[in-house]
Amino acid sequence: MNSVEPALRRRLATAFNDLLATRESRPGTLAPEASIARDFRPAGSLTSREQRSLFSEVLDWMFAPLLLLWPLSIAFTFLVARSLADAPFDRALTDHANVLARQVHFDQGRASVQGLDKLRELIGVGTEETLYFQISAADGALLAGDRGIPEPALYDFPAPGRTKLRSESFRGQEVRIAYTYVQSDIDEPGMPSAPALVQVAETLDSRNTLANEIIKGVIFPQFLILPLAVGLIWFGLSRGLVPLRDLQRRIRARRVHDLSPIDSHDTPEELTPLIQAFNELLGRLDESLGAQRRFIADAAHQMKTPLAGLRTQAELAVRETDPKELERRLRHLAISSQRSAHLIDQLLSLARTENSETQQGDSLDLAGLVRESAVEWVAPAIGKRIDFGLEADETPAWIRGQPVLLREMIANLIDNALRYTPAEGSVTVRVSSTDEHVLFEVEDSGRGIPSDERELVFERFYRVLGTDIDGSGLGLSIVREIAVQHGASVTITDGSGPNGPCGTRLTVRFAKASAA
Repeated sequence: MNSVEPALRRRLATAFNDLLATRESRPGTLAPEASIARDFRPAGSLTSREQRSLFSEVLDWMFAPLLLLWPLSIAFTFLVARSLADAPFDRALTDHANVLARQVHFDQGRASVQGLDKLRELIGVGTEETLYFQISAADGALLAGDRGIPEPALYDFPAPGRTKLRSESFRGQEVRIAYTYVQSDIDEPGMPSAPALVQVAETLDSRNTLANEIIKGVIFPQFLILPLAVGLIWFGLSRGLVPLRDLQRRIRARRVHDLSPIDSHDTPEELTPLIQAFNELLGRLDESLGAQRRFIADAAHQMKTPLAGLRTQAELAVRETDPKELERRLRHLAISSQRSAHLIDQLLSLARTENSETQQGDSLDLAGLVRESAVEWVAPAIGKRIDFGLEADETPAWIRGQPVLLREMIANLIDNALRYTPAEGSVTVRVSSTDEHVLFEVEDSGRGIPSDERELVFERFYRVLGTDIDGSGLGLSIVREIAVQHGASVTITDGSGPNGPCGTRLTVRFAKASAA
C-alpha cells in the first residue's frame, strides 16, 4: 500500500493544482494560493512522462508476486504428480516381491526356489514395463533371476517378512527396487536357517509417463486461466479506480471561490485520509484568504481618514500666504503623516503575524530578548519623563518561540504602556519564572482599563474612550495573535501602586521550555 500512495497523491494533487492554478491566474488573486499550489505539486518536479499511473503501480505489485509464484507452483505440481505416480507402482512392486518370497522354501537350513519356470509369469515379466528379479542365498549365491542387481546397504536390512523400497542404477538405467528377506519358520536342531534375499527391480519409464500426464493435465489449464485472470484483474482495477476518477472530476469541476470541504461520504476508505488532508488545506486557505480580506477592508477603512486629513492639510497649506499659518499647517501635516506611518506599521505588523506559520520555533531566553528590546525604549521614556524600569533575574527564562514575532509583541506592549502613561509616571517591565511557566509583564501607572473593556481591547481598532491619546487600536490585537501562535495566554489586571491598585498590568504566560 505504501508504494501505491505516492501515485494516488500525484493523481489527486494534479486535480487540486488545476483548481488552485485557476485562482492563481485570475487578476487580484493573492500570493499564498500560489505557494500552496506549489507545495502540492509532485515531489521532485517530475514531468508527466516520468510519472507512473496508479493503475500501472497496482498491476506491477499484483503481477510481480504472480510471476514469482507461478514457477514455484509448477515445481510443486511436479513433485505432487511424481508422488501420485509412484504410489501405485510401488504397491505393485511390493506385491511382486511378496509373491516371489512365497516361492522360497527351506530344507535343512538351505534355501531353494520352486517353480522356477513360472516365476517370470507370476511377476508379469514381459509386460510394457521392464522388470528384473533376483533371489539369492545368505552367502550371495544366486538362486534364481538376474545377476548384478545391487544388494542393499549393510544398515538397510529389513526385518524378515517386511518389504522395503529403494532407488538404484542397474544396467545403465534408474530402477526402483522392492526387497525383502525370507527366513524359515521352522528352526531345525543344529541347522539354523540363513535368510534369503528377494529383490524385484522396475524401470521408471511408465512412472515418468504417468507423472508427465498428470503435470500436463494441471499445467495446461493454468496457461488458459492465466490470461483470463489477467483480463479479469485489468477489468477489476479499471472498475475499482472509478471512484478516484470521479473524485478528480469533482475537484476539477469546482468553482474558483468554492473552498468548502470535499465530501468523503462516497469515496473509498483508502482515500479518506487524503481527502481529510485536502479539507484541512482548504480550511487553512479559507482562513488565510478571510484574514487577508479582513485586513484589506480594515486597512482601507482606517487609512481613509488619515489620508483625507493629509490631503486637506496639504491643500490648505498650498493656499496659505501667512508664514505663521503656513508653519502651523505644515506642523499639522507632519503630525498627520506620523500618525499615518504608525498606523501603516501596525497594519503591516498585524498582516505579518496573521500570515506567519503557527510554529513555536527553537528554545530562547526570553529575559535576554526583553533586555535587548527594552534598551530601544529608554530614549522615548526619557522624552516623556517616565520612570522606565526592567526587573529580570540573571537566570535565563527559556521558552520556545520565534524571536521576530516576540520582539514585535514586546515592542507593542511597551509602546502601549508609554503612550497611555502620563508624564512623571512609571512603566515597569518584568520577566519571572515559576515551575512550569515564564511570565512577561508590562505594568504602567496610567488611568487603567475598565474591567468590562478588558476583553474588547484585544479586538481590532477598539480604543478606550476618553484617553485623548492617538493610537491605531491594533497593538493589543497583535499581542494576542502572537501569544496564541506561541501557545501563551494574555491577561489584563490592575497595576500595583503605593496607594493601592492603579494603572494596568498585562501578563503574557508562556510554557517553560528546556535550555537550548
